[in-house]
Amino acid sequence: MSGEPFFKMCGSGNDFVFLDARDVAIADWPPDRMARVCARGTGVGADGLVFLGAGSVPGAVRFSFFNSDGSRGEMCGNGALCATRLAVLVSLAPGPDVCLETDAGLVRGNVSPDEPARAELLLPNVQGVRSPAVPPTAGEDAAGFALVGVPHLVVPVRDIEEVDLPVRGRLLRGHPAVGPAGANVNFVSRQGDGWAMRTYERGVEAETLACGTGAVACATILGLRGLATLPWSVRSRSGAVLRVSGDLDASGGLRSPRLNGQARLLYNGTLGPDA
Repeated sequence: MSGEPFFKMCGSGNDFVFLDARDVAIADWPPDRMARVCARGTGVGADGLVFLGAGSVPGAVRFSFFNSDGSRGEMCGNGALCATRLAVLVSLAPGPDVCLETDAGLVRGNVSPDEPARAELLLPNVQGVRSPAVPPTAGEDAAGFALVGVPHLVVPVRDIEEVDLPVRGRLLRGHPAVGPAGANVNFVSRQGDGWAMRTYERGVEAETLACGTGAVACATILGLRGLATLPWSVRSRSGAVLRVSGDLDASGGLRSPRLNGQARLLYNGTLGPDA
């Protein structure tokens, strides 16, 4: 269980360790080892770990995502953006179009020759939109909930810089109103002439620098409330911009949502025997 090659990728500030499932078995990676490799300072350091392998049909790519604590995640927007580009780079898919088989369903990806360090996803329709019974605190508007492969609580705020995110994010992440699985918590506000977002991410249990599916959830909630129009852009905590487009459904939701964001290959290497 040593000497496995890996790729380190970054999507708008979310970073990931990628392993090639053609050569590495997921069964050889218990949760504690995933958490060890994802730990910053003592491991490679990452927000999540991803296995890419052959899909169920020719040309498809199996996307298996794990949070930094080793728990399984149904989907990750920025992880899927990075997976789209990496699948082409390692010849898992011919490109520029990539079909990812995720636990949340099929996700279509595309790598544009005009923006080689970015990718775009066509995600399943946003569902489960509702207004959960989460009492707002000072500076917050009513929260919204949406399923974008994974659950998201969207909290519009007056100023994201005023949010005590480690405290408020942790409280809302497991709020009874979002359900037993909990949710990622996305705080969003106007900033200058645009929008900015901060995220408390379940499975990481801390603030992360970006959240792709969270950007889609924010666009859905703000769009349905008439506070934003699509296409919509938001600046993540890293400073990188995520772009969201799609068709708002009057009955609640977002049809054919597209997410455009970074997909940067930082480096590749080999895990040592103590990893």
